[in-house]
Amino acid sequence: MEFKPYIPGFKPAEAGPLSRFLPALEDGAISGWLAAQSLTGAWLLDPFGFSPKLALEAARSGYRVLVTANNPVTRFLLEVFANPPPHSEFAAALADLGAARKGDERLQHHLQALYLTQCEACEKQIQAQSFLWRKGEDAPYARIYQCPHCKDEGERAVRDSDQELALQIAATDALHRTRLFERVVSLKDEDRIYAEEAVEHYLPRPLYVIGTILNRLEGMNLAPIRKQALTALLLLAFDAGNTLWAHPAQRPRPKQLSTPNQFRENNLWSELERGVALFAESGSPVAVEAWPAKIPETGGVCIYEGRLKDLALEVKREIPIAAVIGSLPRPNQAFWTLSALWAGWLWGRDAVEPYKTALRRRRYDWAWNATALHAVFNRLNDLLADGVPVFGVMPEPEAPFMTSAITAAHAAGFHLESVALRTEHDPVQLLWKSGAKPQPMPMDIEVIRTAMREFLSARGEPAGYLYLHTAGLIALAEANALKQAEDEFDFAMRRTQSALEQALKDGRDFVHYSTGEGVDTGMWGVVTSGASLTDRVEMAIVNHLQKHRNIIFLDVENELNLQFTGLMTPSKGLIYAVLKSYAEKDGGVWNLRKEDVASARREEIKTILGQLEEIGKRLGLQSRIEDKKITWLEDGKPARRFHVLASALVHRAAEDADEQTIIVFPGGRSTLIAYKQDRDPALKERLKKFKLVKYRLLRSVLDLPILTQATFDEMVKSDPVEKAEGQMLMF
Repeated sequence: MEFKPYIPGFKPAEAGPLSRFLPALEDGAISGWLAAQSLTGAWLLDPFGFSPKLALEAARSGYRVLVTANNPVTRFLLEVFANPPPHSEFAAALADLGAARKGDERLQHHLQALYLTQCEACEKQIQAQSFLWRKGEDAPYARIYQCPHCKDEGERAVRDSDQELALQIAATDALHRTRLFERVVSLKDEDRIYAEEAVEHYLPRPLYVIGTILNRLEGMNLAPIRKQALTALLLLAFDAGNTLWAHPAQRPRPKQLSTPNQFRENNLWSELERGVALFAESGSPVAVEAWPAKIPETGGVCIYEGRLKDLALEVKREIPIAAVIGSLPRPNQAFWTLSALWAGWLWGRDAVEPYKTALRRRRYDWAWNATALHAVFNRLNDLLADGVPVFGVMPEPEAPFMTSAITAAHAAGFHLESVALRTEHDPVQLLWKSGAKPQPMPMDIEVIRTAMREFLSARGEPAGYLYLHTAGLIALAEANALKQAEDEFDFAMRRTQSALEQALKDGRDFVHYSTGEGVDTGMWGVVTSGASLTDRVEMAIVNHLQKHRNIIFLDVENELNLQFTGLMTPSKGLIYAVLKSYAEKDGGVWNLRKEDVASARREEIKTILGQLEEIGKRLGLQSRIEDKKITWLEDGKPARRFHVLASALVHRAAEDADEQTIIVFPGGRSTLIAYKQDRDPALKERLKKFKLVKYRLLRSVLDLPILTQATFDEMVKSDPVEKAEGQMLMF
């Protein structure tokens, strides 16, 4: 396999609406891939419709993108993100809603009164930002507020009046709850029980707020653009109103519709106000049309409201697809169920009907995911010509997700061209090409073991299980041994997982650095020699800094990713750690420090070797200098060895060292060496055999009026490697 470089992007300044459910992708990755494809103006297909921003980024790059969007919520978000109403329209929409009447008062005042609480310090009535609940209880136990009068803020215990208000609202809950689930399904519908279960994840107060707003919305005569703005704001309130907000935050990206033991009830009117700024205009407008309307050749999005299987014949006949892009969907019962609920609240039962299966299903396992992905890939291969590239992005990667996607695509006839994996916290980038379905071959565990061993040897340092798992999957894909034709996906995936585990457990070459027994815990390595990945990355960055001035982080990252591709992609944390060690940052640009210019470091090493020779003389020892190493001799025999570094290449230094060796390095490398030890358990264990000291210690030793071997040894012990101050990216 010819691994491709990981295409870096950047995290948006704002996570955006419903970000805890939508794919967490970096901006710029898809446009970066497209820029290298020479497909300008061509048609692209996103068969998953899982990430609105991904399709819009492709459209803004000059492509026409056909998106199959089965989920009515993500479809609406795609339309809003493509051409959001101006900020003024969002503000006006919320003002119109607030001015609606609820009895004798404005709706805004009526709803805000539901969140009134008393400041603990000044005792004035203020708005609570949220109330805190314990699962199964009838009233909140605490509230969070920020008093605008006396500035008292934080979490405070509830007062009796707070609990009484919650119980008062709960007294009329049954009526509001019934009305809301009837917007989703009728009383006679067999799916009513599922809608009722979904609505159970809303407390009485947010349900009252949502129901009251929806009732008033029906009587408001709003212009289409203002109604779209208000609908977008309501989606935020629907999400903020459920009980999936753990306190303290534990599951920032919930997958199951499950109420935490302690959770936060948000102030929904405040959430509506916050949403006005959250939906700010971003990027240039994108033309969006519903299939089969035409979109301009300069780029745009065409939305098909349905499944790929219903569109396949029309696409094959009408549109030449040049490439397929998309964020691979992973099971998310919480979002899919809530989407069905929200669609009913906003657009009525008809909008829920095509998506009603999301209400019924409660469990989505990885075999189900593989089966669903295979159905999509199968239909894709039917409508694509051979050799069409498929660029898939996998957010929140984990081993079974990787198995599901690679097995599903391979069984459908897509040849795996590349896998680029940065860390288990970053989206994986996969590249396939359409083609003939493979002839399945028997599985050979030795093929897996060899692939894992070769990967670890090439890496030169331990790696997490996801890397080994992926290396094994790639080997199985290349051997056409992922799935037999007659196997169900559940059986095929269990057999694959068993083979991958056996390859590691029974492989005598592998070392497991973990306190747990599971293969997916800790890190795995093999005994290797030569430069580690971190050392090679360090050398590449320093070479780049020596040749270029005023470089930005993205330039360095792009250069590194071209050199270290596929599963060897360096993490942002590693790149940042090396830059911090060698360069100074001024604004957004990095420059090599003067003392780290190669000529300056060579001179400094000469000075350090001279200082070590002088210290040896004062201790009554002779010295032998070879390149960057110096040995102290006592009666002609080695008494202490020193390996002088200008870098943090401690892997290589440790290979040539013994227990008599002291590794000497610049103080500026201390945090980088600590970083390397923290991410590499093999290195950390190896370095326990040696002492590491900084240049500055030698200068201190020379200043001592009386120097003995004992005082020298004590000073060496007092000079530990230091970790970075503050928090550094670990991966």
